[in-house]
Amino acid sequence: MTTTLDTAKLANRIDDAVDDGDLTTVSSLIAPLTSHEVADVLERLGRKDRAVVFRLLAKDEALTVFESLDAPLQGELIHDLQDEQVTGLFAELDPDDRVTLLDELPATVAARLLHGLPEGERAATAALLGYPQGSVGREMTPEFVSVHPEDTAAEALAAVQARIDDVETIYGIPVVGPGRVLVGIVGLRGLLRSAPETPVREIMNIAGTARARESAEEAARRCAEQRLLVMPILDDEHRLVGILTVDDALRILEEAESEDAARQGGVEPLNRPYLSTPVRTLVRSRVVWLLVLAIGATLTVKVLSVFEDSLQEMVVLSLFVPLIIGTGGNTGNQAATTVTRALALGDITTGDVLRVLGREVRVGATLGLVLGGLGALIAGLLFGTDVGLVIGATLFGVCTMSATVGGLMPIVAKSIGVDPAVFSNPFISTFVDATGLILYFLIAKAILGI
Repeated sequence: MTTTLDTAKLANRIDDAVDDGDLTTVSSLIAPLTSHEVADVLERLGRKDRAVVFRLLAKDEALTVFESLDAPLQGELIHDLQDEQVTGLFAELDPDDRVTLLDELPATVAARLLHGLPEGERAATAALLGYPQGSVGREMTPEFVSVHPEDTAAEALAAVQARIDDVETIYGIPVVGPGRVLVGIVGLRGLLRSAPETPVREIMNIAGTARARESAEEAARRCAEQRLLVMPILDDEHRLVGILTVDDALRILEEAESEDAARQGGVEPLNRPYLSTPVRTLVRSRVVWLLVLAIGATLTVKVLSVFEDSLQEMVVLSLFVPLIIGTGGNTGNQAATTVTRALALGDITTGDVLRVLGREVRVGATLGLVLGGLGALIAGLLFGTDVGLVIGATLFGVCTMSATVGGLMPIVAKSIGVDPAVFSNPFISTFVDATGLILYFLIAKAILGI
């Protein structure tokens, strides 16, 4: 297996060979690589070099490599390759993979590619495009083998064997009755170990399902939690329209978690490998949140200006401003991250808001007692008892408030249809900075009489 360092060096050598027009050397460098390693190398190359190297791959390997790339890179290759290559690659993709790619392409290019598909493939792809973006209907595959409950195990195995090259998976086989209504699911293992004459209805199991218009992330998480190899996808009449495989479910969850992690850090998700992302895209993914946070930070400056006289009377108070701001922001972020994750896993729902409120108030108060006690002791020894009381009381109040706000914000966001991650760390830090300082100076004025 090529290491990360080897891949980086190899990509540099290939880049130099392409620049020199030495395609023979390029071919010799990529020849010993697996398809996965070729994909890793392509992700490190520039757009022009990537297309050149891709054209040197054999047809079968090119398809495998293409399927390993992220959709944005696939879209760039579609633009850069010749029409004949594009048509062949597009036609060989599974319908769900085609839909993901089409979302990355301009409408005119997407329409041309769809028009070039065989009628059956075009109909299957168009059916998936009819579902809303973000729904599991766009992620399912309509290419599957199904059996009837009255079929025998031998007949079911024969049906699987007849379509083994046409479907995405054979390890979980939906069982459908009249009108394609789902009645259960049977595993390949169950068919193989049963007597040939055994009816499928005697060995099938109840299927964990999802509706086609349901959120892809929610369906994928349920698929993973229930350890399903295949999850049947149904329409509103309980008819089978597709299946979600475990590998697609894990991909959806990985993308969702990457998106949440990016937004909690105050950036927009890239949805593509870092090294293949143009610098302008990296800038665009960060600048909006930086502007929002910069505007929010003016609230902190405004609070400091309001209490400027208090600071002049007792300069020592300014020494603890970073402590108050940092503690409040960190406490809020911890609570927000925990609750956002719990929402994603389905451990809590928006209906649990009061329970979350109660728990975070207690957690925040306990943290405040611990940190406030330490702060009061240390500040009291260094700057006097009164200052110690101010710091201790402020840390108690800030921790309680921050944990409560941090725990509630993701639930509020979820209830109004906004991604909870957006309301997480950056927003909460800005909010808690300002309110924490207000609390700090009000407590100082009350205790110190300034």
